[in-house]
Amino acid sequence: MAKFKTGIDTSRNKDEIREIEIEVDFTPNALASILYRQGNTHILCCVTKEARLPGWFPRDATKGWVHAEYSLLPGSTDSRFRRERRGAKGRTQEIERLIARSLRGAIDLEALGPVALTVDCDVLNADGGTRCASITAANIALRLAVRRLIANGECLPIDLRPTKEDRDGGWSAPKLSEIEAKNHENKVIPNDLSAISVGLIEGEVYLDLDYVLDSNADVDMNVVGTSDGNFVEIQGTGEESTFTYDELQSLISMARTGLSQLAEMQVAVLDDVV
Repeated sequence: MAKFKTGIDTSRNKDEIREIEIEVDFTPNALASILYRQGNTHILCCVTKEARLPGWFPRDATKGWVHAEYSLLPGSTDSRFRRERRGAKGRTQEIERLIARSLRGAIDLEALGPVALTVDCDVLNADGGTRCASITAANIALRLAVRRLIANGECLPIDLRPTKEDRDGGWSAPKLSEIEAKNHENKVIPNDLSAISVGLIEGEVYLDLDYVLDSNADVDMNVVGTSDGNFVEIQGTGEESTFTYDELQSLISMARTGLSQLAEMQVAVLDDVV
């Protein structure tokens, strides 16, 4: 059975991403934060350094950890979204896991060192593609957080990390040169991470689905990838419809176009931010 069509009215081209606006350090208390707007989907993303690694890590761990949480705020949808006071469940839990494993797929946890970071993605306004926008926003905030940890001497190359004896002896962190700091940042996060939605609507492929496009899609797909062209995850489904191998290829090709644009955007956004 075909889906009921509500009528698509969009001023964007089919291969055009919604307008993106980014405000860095929106919340000054976080290690790094950004307010990320992709069309009318707005995400507040904050990164916090935890006091210690998770309890299940070995005491002498040399690698770090990245955890993510996601939530729709009550006023983010047209009808109030009730707070999940007893913990994430269902869709929220699925998205949290997607964000976290995507970030951990793009970061070198050994290069990060024994540091635990929590990335919070709160949806202030939802107009489709919230999980994809959250992943892109999370990567920008995470890179900025890592940059600041390196500057503070809290994220160092393995050969410069202190031993227990060093710490007991009043060790102080070495100051990396600008080139050394940049090289280590790129060691920790070798490639930027982005995510984009694509959909098949009446035989046409659309990029970056807002709510109206998503509601009309016969097939929709979320694609997570890195700036070197590799994929982290592909989620796709036919909405009361099927799709051919050629259509699958077209969807992935369109997604790659979007991921490339998002990767270029991220480099430009953080070029001079410290």
